[in-house]
Amino acid sequence: MKYPFEVEFSEIVATPEPFVSAIVSSLVSDFLTLPKGEGFVDYPLFEAGYEALKKATGGFSVLTGAEVLGAVLETPIALIVLRSILGFTPPEWAYLASQRSGRDLSQGFVRTLDRKIRMSPLQPLKRTAALLERMTALIDTACDLLTQGCPVVAPNQLHRLHKADTVGGLVALRNIAAMGTPYAMLLYERFLGRPFAGHRDSVSEQIGDGLENAIEEVLLNSGVSFRKTKRAERFPGFDQAPDFMIPSEYNPKIVIEAKLTEDDGTARDKVTRIQHLFSLSVAGMPPGEQRFEVIACIAGRGFGVRREDMKKLLFATRGKVFTPKTLARLVECTGLNVYRTKP
Repeated sequence: MKYPFEVEFSEIVATPEPFVSAIVSSLVSDFLTLPKGEGFVDYPLFEAGYEALKKATGGFSVLTGAEVLGAVLETPIALIVLRSILGFTPPEWAYLASQRSGRDLSQGFVRTLDRKIRMSPLQPLKRTAALLERMTALIDTACDLLTQGCPVVAPNQLHRLHKADTVGGLVALRNIAAMGTPYAMLLYERFLGRPFAGHRDSVSEQIGDGLENAIEEVLLNSGVSFRKTKRAERFPGFDQAPDFMIPSEYNPKIVIEAKLTEDDGTARDKVTRIQHLFSLSVAGMPPGEQRFEVIACIAGRGFGVRREDMKKLLFATRGKVFTPKTLARLVECTGLNVYRTKP
């Protein structure tokens, strides 16, 4: 089996299917494990917040802002527990609290507060007037929503509070806390919410960093000069910066895009991004010439689902597609070899 980076591009154009198969067969996926990341909350800490919240509310018999605020100030992780009961993201909670209280409660503030608590789950919060005002708005909103329970909606709609612990107001919440959640319902709610989805979203950059770090190691070991770009950086000639520019951002002759995805829909978007880089590379150039070579380093099962997308990727990179399995040959099989200074 030959890989596309081992042959002339004309051979890929003539018979792309074998090369699509070669790339797909070399893709690996490690979606069963996730990095914990900075600010990860282990279960014992989360449980401490749950118990503090449960104690302050008398087993969720009385859910008022004063009792909940006191528990959160002393055991901040209780605020994360309260958000988990709601089933909201920090921005969603901020939006509803702003709408209901009339206070200016930015999504950025709630995100920052959420992260601060996750970093120090049991460290009491500093009681400033601004913090107390905003937290009161958040907590009062949560208490109102949970006390009221799930409202009636149209038959073709599903309300976010239609969960086993919130659908019936405090009665449902109190019952769940007292008897434990039935396993079937627990599994059903996980099914609706994708297990670990919130955590996966929070560490998505770190998941992708593994591939970028591997590329960086290959380049360093070969003594290749490169510029590894940062998120949202801007460079002349690029509406979105590639992940690596060789030898520098001032005179890029080779660009590398590192893409990881476990979802075929996201894979399609990332293929389009690489196609766009190819379009930039040939814009204003004579036929057959490029301003810079485009290399794709991909990982994850998402890229292996749609073979037509893989063909587009092969054409956009002229066959220069690498996976973690073939990354060791990145330098020798591309224009990077010109910039090698180490054997």
